[in-house]
Amino acid sequence: MKHLIATTLCSLCCGAAAAQPAYTLSQLKDSALANNAAMHTARLAADAAAEQRREAFTKYFPNVSATGLWFNANRGMAKMDVNPAEVVPAPLAATLAQTFPPEALAALANPVSVAMMKSGTIGSVTATQPVFAGGQIVNGNRLARVGEEVSRLQMELSENEVERTTEQYYWQLVSLNEKKRTLDAVDSLLTAIARDVDVAVRAGVAMRNDLLQVQLRQNDIASQRLKLNNGISLVSLLIKQYCGLRGPSRPTRPSPDPSLSREGSDYSIDIVMPDIDGQSYLLPSLGREGSGVSLLPEYRLLEKQVEAASLQKKLAVGKNLPTVAVGAGYNYHNLLENDRTFAMVFATVSVPISDWWGGSHAVKRQKLELQKAEEQLADNAQKLSIRAQKAYNDVAEAQQQLQLAQRSIEQAEENLRLNRNYYEAGTSRMADLLEAQLLYQQARDRRTDAFADLQNKLLDYRQATAQQ
Repeated sequence: MKHLIATTLCSLCCGAAAAQPAYTLSQLKDSALANNAAMHTARLAADAAAEQRREAFTKYFPNVSATGLWFNANRGMAKMDVNPAEVVPAPLAATLAQTFPPEALAALANPVSVAMMKSGTIGSVTATQPVFAGGQIVNGNRLARVGEEVSRLQMELSENEVERTTEQYYWQLVSLNEKKRTLDAVDSLLTAIARDVDVAVRAGVAMRNDLLQVQLRQNDIASQRLKLNNGISLVSLLIKQYCGLRGPSRPTRPSPDPSLSREGSDYSIDIVMPDIDGQSYLLPSLGREGSGVSLLPEYRLLEKQVEAASLQKKLAVGKNLPTVAVGAGYNYHNLLENDRTFAMVFATVSVPISDWWGGSHAVKRQKLELQKAEEQLADNAQKLSIRAQKAYNDVAEAQQQLQLAQRSIEQAEENLRLNRNYYEAGTSRMADLLEAQLLYQQARDRRTDAFADLQNKLLDYRQATAQQ
Protein backbone atom coordinates (compact mmCIF):
# COMPACT_ATOMS: atom_id res chain seq x y z
CA MET A 1 0.00 0.00 0.00
CA LYS A 2 2.79 2.41 0.92
CA HIS A 3 4.54 1.52 -2.33
CA LEU A 4 1.36 2.31 -4.28
CA ILE A 5 0.95 5.70 -2.55
CA ALA A 6 4.61 6.59 -3.17
CA THR A 7 4.31 5.61 -6.82
CA THR A 8 1.16 7.70 -7.22
CA LEU A 9 2.75 10.76 -5.59
CA CYS A 10 5.84 10.39 -7.75
CA SER A 11 3.72 10.21 -10.87
CA LEU A 12 1.81 13.33 -9.87
CA CYS A 13 5.01 15.26 -9.13
CA CYS A 14 6.57 14.20 -12.41
CA GLY A 15 3.42 15.19 -14.26
CA ALA A 16 3.39 18.61 -12.59
CA ALA A 17 7.07 19.13 -13.37
CA ALA A 18 6.55 18.11 -16.99
CA ALA A 19 3.61 20.46 -17.44
CA GLN A 20 4.60 23.60 -19.28
CA PRO A 21 2.88 26.97 -18.84
CA ALA A 22 1.02 28.45 -21.76
CA TYR A 23 2.58 31.81 -22.58
CA THR A 24 0.62 34.79 -23.78
CA LEU A 25 2.09 37.26 -26.24
CA SER A 26 2.45 39.82 -23.46
CA GLN A 27 4.35 37.36 -21.27
CA LEU A 28 6.71 36.47 -24.11
CA LYS A 29 7.41 40.18 -24.71
CA ASP A 30 8.10 40.80 -21.03
CA SER A 31 10.46 37.83 -20.90
CA ALA A 32 12.28 38.95 -24.04
CA LEU A 33 12.67 42.52 -22.75
CA ALA A 34 14.08 41.18 -19.48
CA ASN A 35 16.35 38.41 -20.79
CA ASN A 36 17.24 39.11 -24.41
CA ALA A 37 20.95 39.64 -25.07
CA ALA A 38 20.32 42.76 -27.17
CA MET A 39 18.42 44.37 -24.29
CA HIS A 40 21.18 43.43 -21.85
CA THR A 41 23.75 45.10 -24.13
CA ALA A 42 21.56 48.20 -24.48
CA ARG A 43 21.20 48.50 -20.70
CA LEU A 44 24.96 48.20 -20.25
CA ALA A 45 25.47 50.94 -22.83
CA ALA A 46 22.97 53.17 -21.00
CA ASP A 47 24.76 52.57 -17.69
CA ALA A 48 28.11 53.39 -19.30
CA ALA A 49 26.70 56.64 -20.72
CA ALA A 50 25.38 57.59 -17.26
CA GLU A 51 28.83 57.01 -15.77
CA GLN A 52 30.38 59.15 -18.49
CA ARG A 53 27.96 61.98 -17.62
CA ARG A 54 28.94 61.71 -13.95
CA GLU A 55 32.60 61.72 -14.95
CA ALA A 56 32.12 64.91 -16.97
CA PHE A 57 30.40 66.60 -14.00
CA THR A 58 33.54 66.18 -11.88
CA LYS A 59 35.36 68.64 -14.18
CA TYR A 60 33.49 71.47 -12.41
CA PHE A 61 35.40 70.77 -9.18
CA PRO A 62 39.00 71.76 -8.38
CA ASN A 63 41.79 69.50 -9.50
CA VAL A 64 43.69 68.46 -6.36
CA SER A 65 47.11 66.85 -6.68
CA ALA A 66 49.91 65.88 -4.29
CA THR A 67 53.60 65.59 -5.19
CA GLY A 68 56.51 64.13 -3.22
CA LEU A 69 60.21 64.01 -4.08
CA TRP A 70 63.32 62.71 -2.30
CA PHE A 71 66.80 62.93 -3.82
CA ASN A 72 70.44 62.32 -2.97
CA ALA A 73 73.03 63.68 -5.47
CA ASN A 74 76.75 62.89 -5.70
CA ARG A 75 77.50 66.60 -5.16
CA GLY A 76 75.58 69.68 -4.14
CA MET A 77 73.35 71.07 -6.84
CA ALA A 78 74.08 74.65 -5.70
CA LYS A 79 77.77 75.62 -5.35
CA MET A 80 79.46 78.98 -4.99
CA ASP A 81 82.87 80.47 -3.99
CA VAL A 82 82.84 83.16 -1.28
CA ASN A 83 85.86 85.52 -0.80
CA PRO A 84 85.72 86.89 2.80
CA ALA A 85 88.01 89.80 1.88
CA GLU A 86 85.42 91.04 -0.58
CA VAL A 87 82.45 90.85 1.75
CA VAL A 88 84.11 92.17 4.97
CA PRO A 89 83.85 96.01 5.24
CA ALA A 90 87.09 98.02 5.62
CA PRO A 91 86.39 99.26 9.21
CA LEU A 92 85.67 95.70 10.28
CA ALA A 93 88.84 94.47 8.51
CA ALA A 94 90.96 97.06 10.46
CA THR A 95 89.43 95.91 13.73
CA LEU A 96 90.03 92.24 12.85
CA ALA A 97 93.67 93.02 11.95
CA GLN A 98 94.24 94.33 15.46
CA THR A 99 92.44 91.35 17.06
CA PHE A 100 93.31 88.20 15.02
CA PRO A 101 96.79 86.83 14.49
CA PRO A 102 98.39 87.16 11.02
CA GLU A 103 97.71 83.48 10.21
CA ALA A 104 93.97 83.94 10.67
CA LEU A 105 93.95 87.09 8.63
CA ALA A 106 95.75 85.27 5.83
CA ALA A 107 93.05 82.55 5.84
CA LEU A 108 90.34 85.19 5.39
CA ALA A 109 92.00 86.34 2.22
CA ASN A 110 91.46 82.88 0.56
CA PRO A 111 88.10 82.09 -1.23
CA VAL A 112 85.77 79.59 0.50
CA SER A 113 83.76 77.03 -1.55
CA VAL A 114 80.13 76.51 -0.37
CA ALA A 115 77.89 73.59 -1.65
CA MET A 116 74.17 73.13 -0.90
CA MET A 117 71.24 70.81 -1.77
CA LYS A 118 73.15 67.56 -2.06
CA SER A 119 70.10 65.72 -0.68
CA GLY A 120 66.65 66.69 0.38
CA THR A 121 62.89 66.12 0.41
CA ILE A 122 60.18 68.15 -1.30
CA GLY A 123 56.39 67.77 -0.93
CA SER A 124 53.39 69.82 -2.05
CA VAL A 125 49.61 69.69 -2.23
CA THR A 126 47.98 71.87 -4.89
CA ALA A 127 44.34 72.63 -5.76
CA THR A 128 43.58 74.23 -9.14
CA GLN A 129 40.14 75.59 -10.03
CA PRO A 130 39.44 76.39 -13.70
CA VAL A 131 37.78 79.81 -14.03
CA PHE A 132 37.44 80.01 -17.81
CA ALA A 133 38.14 77.19 -20.24
CA GLY A 134 36.46 78.45 -23.40
CA GLY A 135 33.22 76.66 -22.49
CA GLN A 136 34.86 73.25 -22.79
CA ILE A 137 33.69 72.06 -19.37
CA VAL A 138 30.11 73.30 -19.79
CA ASN A 139 29.77 72.01 -23.33
CA GLY A 140 31.50 68.75 -22.40
CA ASN A 141 28.88 68.17 -19.71
CA ARG A 142 26.09 68.98 -22.16
CA LEU A 143 27.59 66.57 -24.68
CA ALA A 144 27.75 63.85 -22.01
CA ARG A 145 24.07 64.40 -21.21
CA VAL A 146 23.27 64.14 -24.93
CA GLY A 147 25.20 60.87 -25.03
CA GLU A 148 23.15 59.54 -22.12
CA GLU A 149 19.91 60.50 -23.86
CA VAL A 150 21.14 58.87 -27.06
CA SER A 151 21.82 55.61 -25.21
CA ARG A 152 18.28 55.69 -23.80
CA LEU A 153 16.82 56.25 -27.27
CA GLN A 154 18.93 53.39 -28.61
CA MET A 155 17.59 51.20 -25.82
CA GLU A 156 14.08 52.22 -26.88
CA LEU A 157 14.92 51.19 -30.43
CA SER A 158 16.20 47.88 -29.09
CA GLU A 159 12.93 47.42 -27.22
CA ASN A 160 10.98 48.04 -30.43
CA GLU A 161 13.13 45.53 -32.31
CA VAL A 162 12.77 42.92 -29.57
CA GLU A 163 9.01 43.48 -29.50
CA ARG A 164 8.78 43.18 -33.28
CA THR A 165 10.86 39.99 -33.43
CA THR A 166 8.96 38.41 -30.54
CA GLU A 167 5.64 39.12 -32.23
CA GLN A 168 6.91 37.72 -35.51
CA TYR A 169 7.94 34.49 -33.79
CA TYR A 170 4.66 34.35 -31.86
CA TRP A 171 2.43 34.83 -34.90
CA GLN A 172 4.56 32.42 -36.89
CA LEU A 173 3.97 29.80 -34.19
CA VAL A 174 0.25 30.70 -34.10
CA SER A 175 0.10 30.27 -37.87
CA LEU A 176 1.80 26.85 -37.71
CA ASN A 177 -0.45 25.64 -34.89
CA GLU A 178 -3.56 26.89 -36.68
CA LYS A 179 -2.50 25.12 -39.87
CA LYS A 180 -2.04 22.01 -37.78
CA ARG A 181 -5.60 22.39 -36.54
CA THR A 182 -6.69 22.65 -40.16
CA LEU A 183 -4.81 19.42 -40.90
CA ASP A 184 -6.62 17.77 -37.99
CA ALA A 185 -9.97 18.83 -39.41
CA VAL A 186 -9.00 17.73 -42.93
CA ASP A 187 -7.65 14.43 -41.59
CA SER A 188 -10.92 13.78 -39.80
CA LEU A 189 -12.78 14.58 -43.00
CA LEU A 190 -10.61 12.24 -45.05
CA THR A 191 -10.98 9.51 -42.44
CA ALA A 192 -14.74 9.78 -42.70
CA ILE A 193 -14.60 9.77 -46.51
CA ALA A 194 -12.22 6.78 -46.52
CA ARG A 195 -14.56 4.88 -44.21
CA ASP A 196 -17.58 5.58 -46.44
CA VAL A 197 -15.66 4.73 -49.63
CA ASP A 198 -14.35 1.52 -48.10
CA VAL A 199 -17.91 0.46 -47.30
CA ALA A 200 -18.98 1.38 -50.82
CA VAL A 201 -16.08 -0.58 -52.38
CA ARG A 202 -16.97 -3.64 -50.30
CA ALA A 203 -20.57 -3.28 -51.44
CA GLY A 204 -19.44 -3.05 -55.06
CA VAL A 205 -20.94 0.41 -55.67
CA ALA A 206 -17.60 2.26 -55.81
CA MET A 207 -14.26 1.65 -57.46
CA ARG A 208 -11.16 0.78 -55.46
CA ASN A 209 -9.36 3.58 -57.27
CA ASP A 210 -11.45 6.08 -55.26
CA LEU A 211 -10.20 4.56 -52.02
CA LEU A 212 -6.60 4.70 -53.24
CA GLN A 213 -6.99 8.40 -54.07
CA VAL A 214 -8.23 9.09 -50.53
CA GLN A 215 -5.35 7.10 -49.02
CA LEU A 216 -2.84 9.02 -51.14
CA ARG A 217 -4.29 12.26 -49.89
CA GLN A 218 -4.05 10.96 -46.29
CA ASN A 219 -0.36 10.21 -46.87
CA ASP A 220 0.10 13.75 -48.15
CA ILE A 221 -1.57 15.09 -44.99
CA ALA A 222 0.80 12.98 -42.85
CA SER A 223 3.78 14.43 -44.75
CA GLN A 224 2.48 17.96 -44.19
CA ARG A 225 1.96 17.19 -40.50
CA LEU A 226 5.59 16.11 -40.15
CA LYS A 227 6.80 19.34 -41.75
CA LEU A 228 4.52 21.39 -39.51
CA ASN A 229 5.75 19.60 -36.39
CA ASN A 230 9.35 20.25 -37.38
CA GLY A 231 8.51 23.91 -38.05
CA ILE A 232 6.76 24.23 -34.68
CA SER A 233 9.77 22.70 -32.92
CA LEU A 234 12.18 25.08 -34.65
CA VAL A 235 10.12 28.20 -33.95
CA SER A 236 9.66 27.08 -30.35
CA LEU A 237 13.43 26.83 -29.97
CA LEU A 238 13.83 30.30 -31.46
CA ILE A 239 11.26 31.75 -29.06
CA LYS A 240 12.90 30.08 -26.07
CA GLN A 241 16.33 31.37 -27.01
CA TYR A 242 15.14 34.88 -27.89
CA CYS A 243 12.94 35.31 -24.82
CA GLY A 244 15.40 33.74 -22.41
CA LEU A 245 13.17 30.78 -21.56
CA ARG A 246 14.59 27.45 -20.46
CA GLY A 247 15.56 25.37 -23.47
CA PRO A 248 16.00 21.60 -23.88
CA SER A 249 18.77 19.93 -21.92
CA ARG A 250 19.79 17.96 -24.99
CA PRO A 251 18.45 17.54 -28.54
CA THR A 252 15.63 15.07 -28.93
CA ARG A 253 16.20 12.36 -31.54
CA PRO A 254 13.61 12.59 -34.36
CA SER A 255 11.10 9.78 -34.52
CA PRO A 256 11.70 7.31 -37.37
CA ASP A 257 7.95 7.13 -37.96
CA PRO A 258 6.80 10.24 -39.93
CA SER A 259 3.25 9.75 -38.70
CA LEU A 260 4.33 10.27 -35.09
CA SER A 261 4.18 13.82 -33.73
CA ARG A 262 6.97 15.38 -31.72
CA GLU A 263 4.49 17.15 -29.48
CA GLY A 264 5.47 17.01 -25.84
CA SER A 265 9.21 16.96 -26.58
CA ASP A 266 11.61 19.42 -24.99
CA TYR A 267 11.46 21.46 -28.17
CA SER A 268 7.80 22.46 -27.88
CA ILE A 269 6.42 25.54 -26.15
CA ASP A 270 2.80 26.13 -25.27
CA ILE A 271 1.27 29.49 -26.17
CA VAL A 272 -2.19 30.91 -25.65
CA MET A 273 -3.80 30.68 -29.07
CA PRO A 274 -6.06 33.53 -30.21
CA ASP A 275 -9.57 32.70 -31.36
CA ILE A 276 -9.13 33.38 -35.06
CA ASP A 277 -12.64 32.24 -35.94
CA GLY A 278 -14.11 34.57 -33.33
CA GLN A 279 -12.14 37.65 -34.36
CA SER A 280 -13.79 40.73 -35.77
CA TYR A 281 -12.27 41.49 -39.14
CA LEU A 282 -13.71 44.98 -39.47
CA LEU A 283 -11.02 46.77 -37.50
CA PRO A 284 -11.43 50.47 -36.72
CA SER A 285 -10.03 52.80 -39.33
CA LEU A 286 -6.62 54.31 -38.61
CA GLY A 287 -6.18 58.05 -38.91
CA ARG A 288 -3.60 59.37 -41.34
CA GLU A 289 -3.11 62.70 -39.61
CA GLY A 290 -0.91 63.15 -36.57
CA SER A 291 1.40 60.30 -37.44
CA GLY A 292 3.66 61.29 -34.54
CA VAL A 293 6.89 61.23 -36.52
CA SER A 294 8.48 63.74 -34.12
CA LEU A 295 7.85 61.31 -31.25
CA LEU A 296 9.68 58.42 -32.89
CA PRO A 297 12.99 57.37 -31.29
CA GLU A 298 14.57 57.43 -34.76
CA TYR A 299 13.61 61.10 -35.20
CA ARG A 300 14.73 62.03 -31.70
CA LEU A 301 18.07 60.32 -32.34
CA LEU A 302 18.54 62.52 -35.39
CA GLU A 303 17.74 65.58 -33.26
CA LYS A 304 20.34 64.49 -30.73
CA GLN A 305 22.82 64.03 -33.55
CA VAL A 306 22.28 67.68 -34.55
CA GLU A 307 22.62 68.79 -30.93
CA ALA A 308 25.83 66.78 -30.50
CA ALA A 309 27.30 68.26 -33.70
CA SER A 310 26.52 71.78 -32.42
CA LEU A 311 28.26 71.05 -29.11
CA GLN A 312 31.23 69.55 -30.92
CA LYS A 313 31.58 72.78 -32.87
CA LYS A 314 31.50 74.82 -29.64
CA LEU A 315 34.14 72.54 -28.14
CA ALA A 316 36.36 73.06 -31.19
CA VAL A 317 36.02 76.82 -30.74
CA GLY A 318 36.73 76.56 -27.01
CA LYS A 319 39.99 74.72 -27.58
CA ASN A 320 41.35 77.84 -29.33
CA LEU A 321 40.40 80.25 -26.52
CA PRO A 322 42.58 81.17 -23.51
CA THR A 323 42.12 79.23 -20.29
CA VAL A 324 42.27 80.86 -16.87
CA ALA A 325 42.67 79.03 -13.57
CA VAL A 326 43.37 79.93 -9.95
CA GLY A 327 44.80 77.73 -7.28
CA ALA A 328 46.36 77.36 -3.87
CA GLY A 329 49.04 75.06 -2.50
CA TYR A 330 50.91 73.99 0.59
CA ASN A 331 54.62 73.11 0.22
CA TYR A 332 57.44 71.60 2.29
CA HIS A 333 61.19 71.18 1.73
CA ASN A 334 64.44 70.70 3.67
CA LEU A 335 66.85 71.75 0.92
CA LEU A 336 68.77 74.07 3.25
CA GLU A 337 69.13 71.48 5.98
CA ASN A 338 66.12 72.98 7.77
CA ASP A 339 62.46 72.04 7.53
CA ARG A 340 60.64 74.73 5.64
CA THR A 341 56.87 74.97 4.97
CA PHE A 342 54.91 77.67 3.18
CA ALA A 343 51.56 78.25 1.45
CA MET A 344 50.86 80.11 -1.75
CA VAL A 345 48.09 81.16 -4.12
CA PHE A 346 48.54 81.51 -7.86
CA ALA A 347 46.75 82.20 -11.12
CA THR A 348 47.53 80.82 -14.57
CA VAL A 349 46.62 81.98 -18.07
CA SER A 350 47.23 79.72 -21.06
CA VAL A 351 46.89 81.04 -24.62
CA PRO A 352 47.06 78.39 -27.43
CA ILE A 353 48.86 80.48 -30.05
CA SER A 354 50.17 77.85 -32.46
CA ASP A 355 46.98 75.74 -32.13
CA TRP A 356 45.02 78.49 -33.89
CA TRP A 357 46.47 77.38 -37.23
CA GLY A 358 45.00 73.91 -37.09
CA GLY A 359 42.12 74.93 -34.82
CA SER A 360 40.52 77.12 -37.46
CA HIS A 361 40.25 74.13 -39.77
CA ALA A 362 38.82 72.00 -36.94
CA VAL A 363 36.09 74.62 -36.38
CA LYS A 364 35.24 74.65 -40.11
CA ARG A 365 35.11 70.86 -40.13
CA GLN A 366 32.68 70.81 -37.20
CA LYS A 367 30.51 73.40 -38.95
CA LEU A 368 30.30 71.07 -41.95
CA GLU A 369 29.43 68.17 -39.66
CA LEU A 370 26.63 70.25 -38.13
CA GLN A 371 25.29 71.13 -41.56
CA LYS A 372 25.39 67.46 -42.57
CA ALA A 373 23.47 66.44 -39.41
CA GLU A 374 20.80 69.08 -40.06
CA GLU A 375 20.34 67.91 -43.65
CA GLN A 376 20.10 64.28 -42.50
CA LEU A 377 17.42 65.28 -40.01
CA ALA A 378 15.33 66.98 -42.70
CA ASP A 379 15.77 64.10 -45.17
CA ASN A 380 15.08 61.28 -42.71
CA ALA A 381 12.06 63.11 -41.28
CA GLN A 382 10.46 62.86 -44.72
CA LYS A 383 11.42 59.17 -44.96
CA LEU A 384 9.90 58.46 -41.54
CA SER A 385 6.69 60.18 -42.62
CA ILE A 386 6.64 58.05 -45.77
CA ARG A 387 7.21 54.94 -43.65
CA ALA A 388 4.20 55.83 -41.51
CA GLN A 389 2.05 56.26 -44.63
CA LYS A 390 3.29 52.93 -46.01
CA ALA A 391 2.49 51.23 -42.70
CA TYR A 392 -1.04 52.65 -42.88
CA ASN A 393 -1.47 51.35 -46.44
CA ASP A 394 -0.12 47.93 -45.44
CA VAL A 395 -2.64 47.67 -42.60
CA ALA A 396 -5.50 48.63 -44.93
CA GLU A 397 -4.36 46.04 -47.47
CA ALA A 398 -3.92 43.35 -44.82
CA GLN A 399 -7.46 44.01 -43.55
CA GLN A 400 -8.88 43.54 -47.04
CA GLN A 401 -6.81 40.40 -47.61
CA LEU A 402 -8.15 38.94 -44.37
CA GLN A 403 -11.73 39.72 -45.31
CA LEU A 404 -11.22 38.10 -48.72
CA ALA A 405 -9.68 35.04 -47.07
CA GLN A 406 -12.63 34.75 -44.71
CA ARG A 407 -15.10 34.86 -47.60
CA SER A 408 -13.01 32.25 -49.43
CA ILE A 409 -13.40 29.89 -46.47
CA GLU A 410 -17.18 30.22 -46.57
CA GLN A 411 -17.20 29.54 -50.31
CA ALA A 412 -14.78 26.61 -49.97
CA GLU A 413 -16.93 25.08 -47.21
CA GLU A 414 -20.02 25.27 -49.40
CA ASN A 415 -18.12 23.88 -52.39
CA LEU A 416 -16.87 20.95 -50.27
CA ARG A 417 -20.37 20.25 -48.96
CA LEU A 418 -21.86 20.22 -52.45
CA ASN A 419 -19.14 18.00 -53.92
CA ARG A 420 -19.51 15.51 -51.08
CA ASN A 421 -23.26 15.36 -51.68
CA TYR A 422 -22.70 14.99 -55.42
CA TYR A 423 -20.22 12.14 -54.87
CA GLU A 424 -22.55 10.35 -52.50
CA ALA A 425 -25.30 10.74 -55.09
CA GLY A 426 -23.01 9.30 -57.78
CA THR A 427 -22.96 12.44 -59.93
CA SER A 428 -19.38 13.51 -59.17
CA ARG A 429 -15.95 11.95 -59.17
CA MET A 430 -13.67 11.36 -56.20
CA ALA A 431 -11.09 13.64 -57.82
CA ASP A 432 -13.59 16.49 -57.68
CA LEU A 433 -14.30 15.84 -54.00
CA LEU A 434 -10.59 15.73 -53.12
CA GLU A 435 -10.03 18.91 -55.13
CA ALA A 436 -12.77 20.60 -53.09
CA GLN A 437 -11.11 19.35 -49.90
CA LEU A 438 -7.77 20.79 -51.03
CA LEU A 439 -9.36 24.16 -51.84
CA TYR A 440 -10.93 24.22 -48.39
CA GLN A 441 -7.57 23.51 -46.74
CA GLN A 442 -5.84 26.17 -48.81
CA ALA A 443 -8.52 28.72 -47.97
CA ARG A 444 -8.10 28.13 -44.25
CA ASP A 445 -4.32 28.35 -44.53
CA ARG A 446 -4.58 31.63 -46.44
CA ARG A 447 -6.88 33.01 -43.75
CA THR A 448 -4.36 31.97 -41.08
CA ASP A 449 -1.48 33.64 -42.93
CA ALA A 450 -3.56 36.76 -43.56
CA PHE A 451 -4.47 37.01 -39.87
CA ALA A 452 -0.82 36.69 -38.76
CA ASP A 453 0.26 39.17 -41.41
CA LEU A 454 -2.34 41.68 -40.20
CA GLN A 455 -1.06 41.44 -36.62
CA ASN A 456 2.51 42.12 -37.78
CA LYS A 457 1.35 45.04 -39.94
CA LEU A 458 -0.54 46.52 -36.99
CA LEU A 459 2.61 46.40 -34.87
CA ASP A 460 4.61 48.04 -37.67
CA TYR A 461 1.99 50.80 -37.86
CA ARG A 462 2.03 51.39 -34.11
CA GLN A 463 5.81 51.63 -34.09
CA ALA A 464 5.90 53.82 -37.21
CA THR A 465 3.47 56.29 -35.62
CA ALA A 466 4.84 56.19 -32.03
CA GLN A 467 1.73 54.49 -30.66
CA GLN A 468 1.77 52.06 -27.75
